[in-house]
Amino acid sequence: MPVISHVQSDSTLPKQAAVCVIGGGVAGVSTALELAERGIDVVLLEKGEVAAEQSSRNWGWCRSMGRDPREIPLIKVALSLWDGMNARIGGETGFTRCGILYLCETEAQLAAKTAWLETNGKPAGLSSRMIGAAEANALQPGCTRPWKGALYTPDDARAEPFMAVPLMAEALRRKGGKVFTRCAVRGLETKAGRICAVVTERGAIACDTVVLAGGAWSRRFCHNLRIDLPQLGVVNSVMRTEPLDTGLTRSCSGGHFTFRKRLDGGYTVAHRHLSVADIVPDSFRLFRDFLPALKLDWMGLRLRLGARFIEEARLKRRWALDEVSPFELVRILDPEPVQDILAEAEKFLKEYYPVFGPMKIAERWAGIIDAMPDAVPVISKVASLEGFHLCTGFSGHGFGLGPGAGKLMAEIVTGETTCVDPSPFRYARFFDGTNPQPTTGL
Repeated sequence: MPVISHVQSDSTLPKQAAVCVIGGGVAGVSTALELAERGIDVVLLEKGEVAAEQSSRNWGWCRSMGRDPREIPLIKVALSLWDGMNARIGGETGFTRCGILYLCETEAQLAAKTAWLETNGKPAGLSSRMIGAAEANALQPGCTRPWKGALYTPDDARAEPFMAVPLMAEALRRKGGKVFTRCAVRGLETKAGRICAVVTERGAIACDTVVLAGGAWSRRFCHNLRIDLPQLGVVNSVMRTEPLDTGLTRSCSGGHFTFRKRLDGGYTVAHRHLSVADIVPDSFRLFRDFLPALKLDWMGLRLRLGARFIEEARLKRRWALDEVSPFELVRILDPEPVQDILAEAEKFLKEYYPVFGPMKIAERWAGIIDAMPDAVPVISKVASLEGFHLCTGFSGHGFGLGPGAGKLMAEIVTGETTCVDPSPFRYARFFDGTNPQPTTGL
C-alpha cells in the first residue's frame, strides 16, 4: 500500500458532538473541515487510518474534462477550493495546474471527445478544447506513434493524495474538530425515528447528525441500518516510478496508459482504461442496477471470480451494536494490484514514449473504487432516517471532487444555500422512478 502521512488521533472520545462524520477519506475529511471552519462541533471517526484506502491510492488527477455533466458544476467549485488549499491548511498538497490531455489515435476517439466537448464542456464554460495533431505532439512530444489530436484542458490539475488528505485532517484538528483513527463505528442508535447516538468500538457519542463517507464500506454500513445503497467495488491498479527526468509535465491518457508527474520527481502510471470488478455476493443482488453501466463500458471492465467472493461472503451483513463489526475485522482494504494490467500499461508507455525506457518501478498498489450504477456520487440526506446523510459512491472521481463534495455536504447539513444544485446527487434518485443512467463519460 502507498506510504501515507500519519495523522495523530485524539485520545478521549467525547460524550457528545453536533455532527459525526464516518470515514477518513477525502470526502469525509473535506466535510468535517468545512463544518469545523463554521464553528460546528464535529468528530471524524475512521476505522483504520486517514486516507489509507482509495483516497491515497487514486491517480491524483483533479480534472474537469471528460466528466458526467452532472458533476461539472461541482468540480468547478472543487478546483477553486484546490487553488487555495495550501494556504487554507498550511501545507503542501502538490496541487498544480499542469494541464491534462486525452490523446487520440483514431478518428473515432476524436469524434467521441469532440462530442463530449460540444455537449458538455463548452456549455459549462470549461477551458477544454480540441487540438490538432501538430499541437498535441508538441505539447506531449516524443511519441513514436504520432497522435491525431487530443482533448486538452490547460487548467486541469494534479495533486498528491497521500499528502493532501492527511494535511487536511491535521488542519481540521487545528480548527477545532476531533479526529479518531482505529475507531470503527458499529452503528447508530435512534429514538423516535431519528439518530440520537453514534456507537463506536470505544463507546457511544450522543449526536443527532451523521454523515457517512465510508467509501467502499458504505453499502455494508447502510445495510445494517436497513437502508438500501446500490454500490459495488471496482479494483484499480496503479504504480509509481522512481524520479525520472522526461521533460513531460502535463498529465495525459492515451494508448493503453496514463501518467502524471509527481512532486517527488517520479510518475504515477496506470492503465488508461482497464479495471477489475470482482464478482461478490452483491454482484448478483445488484446485477440489474449495474447492467447499463456494464453494457456501456464492458471493454474497460474485467470480471473476476476469486478469493474476494469468499472474503465478502464471510463478513456479516447484519450485527448488533455490542458485537465486533466487519469494520474492526478489516481495518484497511488493501487489494493486490493486478500485475498483468500494470505490465501492459508499462509496456505500451515505453513503446510510445522511449524516454520512459529507463524507468524503475518503486511501488505497485491497488484500491477499491466505490461505484454507483450511474457513476455519480450520492451527497444527500436520507429521508427514512432523520439526521442521516450520505457522501459516498464517487466512482473513481472522488479525489478531485473531494473539496467540492465536502462543501456541498456541509451546506446540506447546516441548511445553507448550496454552492451547486444538489438534486443530481440525491440518494432518492435510485428509488423515485428517475432511473438514473451512466453517460458516455470519457
